[in-house]
Amino acid sequence: MATIDGLPPLREVIATHGLAARKSLGQNFLLDLNLTAKIARQAGDLSGCDVLEIGPGPGGLTRGLLAEGARRVLAIEKDARCLPALAEIAAAYPRRLEVVNGDALEVDPLTRLTPPIRIVANLPYNVGTELLVRWLTPDRWPPYWDSLTLMFQREVAERIVARPGGKAYGRLALLASWRAEARITLSLPPEAFTPPPKVSSAVVHLTALPEPRYPADPRVLERVVAMAFNQRRKMLRAALKGLAPDIEDRLRAASIAPTDRAETVSLEQFCALARAVSP
Repeated sequence: MATIDGLPPLREVIATHGLAARKSLGQNFLLDLNLTAKIARQAGDLSGCDVLEIGPGPGGLTRGLLAEGARRVLAIEKDARCLPALAEIAAAYPRRLEVVNGDALEVDPLTRLTPPIRIVANLPYNVGTELLVRWLTPDRWPPYWDSLTLMFQREVAERIVARPGGKAYGRLALLASWRAEARITLSLPPEAFTPPPKVSSAVVHLTALPEPRYPADPRVLERVVAMAFNQRRKMLRAALKGLAPDIEDRLRAASIAPTDRAETVSLEQFCALARAVSP
């Protein structure tokens, strides 16, 4: 796999360009090109798609995406040290890779991408959750992306796909299941990375639904869910008392017992409650 594109192995690329991973940037590099290609395949057939990649680093996943046939890749990289290595990949794949040196939280990718668009990334640990929430909560739905194929710490991945009744169930699971189909497709041990993180990782694939599963005002739903889980050990009549003076009646109208706790309430019930407390 190291020679699939005529480019050098990633260990050699890192040594040549002095790309020791930086903890401050949440960097953990995947050096096995067989593995990065396998991650790219979790996104499905990329031949007719533009792909947005966040934090490509030395370009292992970038090379996997291009080798798997992505029509075009837009890679946003904050670490300027990685730009020469990424430029070598761009030269090997003419007109198929564009690299932007910037912060993914600040760069608007839409002017550079043509639908259909898929997002595939080994997300930096320090911004991964924030980026996911942004992608799941745009002003308009459906979003500009068709699917997300993202690497997270295993614990975060389990929170995204969690179901009611468990400790992992919370805001991330509700946001994801309201507007997308989410599943874990791949698990990776710490030793797959350089440097090895202290925890295992997992790839989560999310496919955007054409519309949310149940009607609700996004801002109201977000507020209800945030209040419920900020005090998840409390009964909902106490955790949500700031929502309305008659919150117990509104909970019952949504088929929720006032003595229930947030982790036992389904997405459908939360959406019903959001409707019940909407102005």
